[in-house]
Amino acid sequence: MLIIDIKNGESIDQALKRFKRKYQRTQVIKELRNRKEFTKPSVQRRHEILKAVYKEQRKREVEG
Repeated sequence: MLIIDIKNGESIDQALKRFKRKYQRTQVIKELRNRKEFTKPSVQRRHEILKAVYKEQRKREVEG
């Protein structure tokens, strides 16, 4: 559970903004989507490898 301490004189908008920022940093949405359906470890590993290859290609395009 996320807890945000509201400071003296802080508006609700500022507190809500801090809450949203903290919520995004915890990656709750990402975890919920991952738990929604099971993916086999081999499929997950293949996805990670393909993602790394894609990042490497993008990095080389920017450099060269």
